[in-house]
Amino acid sequence: MKIALIAPPFICVPPADYGGTELFVAHLAEGLQKSGLEVVVYTNGESTVNAERRWIFECSQWPIKSQEHAWIKQLNHESWAAHDALKDCQILHLQSAQAITMSRFVSPPIVLTLHGPHDAALSEFYSYFPGVYYVSISDSQGRQESMPRIRTIHHGIDLSQYRFTAQKQRYLSFIGRIAPIKGVHLAIEVAQRTGIPLKIAGDIQPINREYFERKIKPQIDGSLVEYIGLANLDIKNELLANSMAMLFPIQWNEPFGLVMVEAMACGTPVLAMAGGSVSEVVQDGVSGYICRSVREMTKKVQNLQIDPATIRRYVEENFSIERMATEYVGLYEDAIRTHNSERAA
Repeated sequence: MKIALIAPPFICVPPADYGGTELFVAHLAEGLQKSGLEVVVYTNGESTVNAERRWIFECSQWPIKSQEHAWIKQLNHESWAAHDALKDCQILHLQSAQAITMSRFVSPPIVLTLHGPHDAALSEFYSYFPGVYYVSISDSQGRQESMPRIRTIHHGIDLSQYRFTAQKQRYLSFIGRIAPIKGVHLAIEVAQRTGIPLKIAGDIQPINREYFERKIKPQIDGSLVEYIGLANLDIKNELLANSMAMLFPIQWNEPFGLVMVEAMACGTPVLAMAGGSVSEVVQDGVSGYICRSVREMTKKVQNLQIDPATIRRYVEENFSIERMATEYVGLYEDAIRTHNSERAA
């Protein structure tokens, strides 16, 4: 079986810093190959994922400056990739909604992983393509959809890439988009209430520039609150592994939240606000704490009593690449079996 993993063309696989979808594709490619499957990754020419790579666009393009131009570029990339994959692939695994329109023209089964939050317009769009195999990345996300062929597969990571550290330093960490829904301002409030320094890393996208300038930047003093910019894997390891806790004070229904798993892989507890996938990713009292308010999060920070080795073991048991790849292989096999039986009928 050969799988076409079709990623967007804008960010390399794996990403240098920002790019949760691209990190997922890199991890999945690795896991599938270890499971004995052949994989080809459709991406851009700057990608370094250890798999066969194909592309028509040489360079990454992030951040996106024009949504309209980006949409045209992505459509060009994905339609070319789907056509090219017909030569030798038995499954087309897509990462963006618009690409499933090609299921009307290509014969292999199509899988779409849902990376974003629930959107009623997208759900209506999906209803026109009941033959696609949809993957929700959390049960919380999946419960909001009604497609006939949908199942949940949680993300997994390559634990060998994440440094476990038992002895933590006295600071808190935050990694994520600098956006209101990610609750960066609330993480700062926790730092101010506890007096424990906070180190922030994340992407400032144009749409959130005003939020950063008005609510975040005035609080950055380089002492209690520090902004270190984007974080590549080395910086991420340094930041998370030494942190006494990572704060995840989201203000929306998080589809998955891969950074929570990355923090826990380093033996660092996650203190998160409830919402979306959080209760599926963080086991309260075992790998972190699920909080209802800034006040509660502040209290938990001041009384952390979770063994880092226990946190790491929790990730090994629940969020490994091997577990994720095994579940996707099962999906691919089911899709091919159903596809063959429908063609024979």
